[in-house]
Amino acid sequence: MSIYRTTIRALANLLPQDCTVCGQASGDRLVCAACEADLPRLAGPLCPVCALPAANGAVCGACQGTPPHFDATLAVFRYAFPVEHVVQELKYRHRLPLAGWLAGELAAAVGKAAVDCILPLPLSAKRMRERGFNQAQEIARPLARTLGLPLLPNACLRVRDSAPQASLPWKERQANIRHAFECRADLAGKRVAVVDDVMTTGATLNEFARVLKLHGAARVENWVAARTLPD
Repeated sequence: MSIYRTTIRALANLLPQDCTVCGQASGDRLVCAACEADLPRLAGPLCPVCALPAANGAVCGACQGTPPHFDATLAVFRYAFPVEHVVQELKYRHRLPLAGWLAGELAAAVGKAAVDCILPLPLSAKRMRERGFNQAQEIARPLARTLGLPLLPNACLRVRDSAPQASLPWKERQANIRHAFECRADLAGKRVAVVDDVMTTGATLNEFARVLKLHGAARVENWVAARTLPD
């Protein structure tokens, strides 16, 4: 971690905060207690594979009909206001301390982890140059530290800068992301948790899981801060 990022986080912990959501004074909290209580937490029953609503918490029909390459998904929030605002503040306004806050929420949801290592979803070199950081890695780093799990930030790369998934119809997203990732690690027998900020259709995470399975991963779980639900 750079000295700059360490300093930013230290100052965020020391200086009085304004709540990221409501803008009111919140002491040393990035999100005040009142706003935190009102956040749109993802509630069940949910499909254990894709984390979308499913009767009785059973595997949904979509995952039964076309099983994804990943085995499970854990999401803390619905991707709706104000969580979408928090994520955008992190990604586009470089409010890096929010990554630690999201990591804390994920750690509480995970509890005792039954995985061997954590991998952040890689960002393309072009996007890294534009943004200056990978938000998934910024969330994964404190999460791994809290849970006492190995973090493998350089095990995989995004080698193809595909069109933004959000700009494409749902059916085209899987083809768009095909062959975008490369894995350089031997994951034989490993249970892997993949960390990202938001899961939308799951196409990107599905392709990444496919690559991890090709390199020996025995199980791939998605750990995401927020999940987009269909309208």
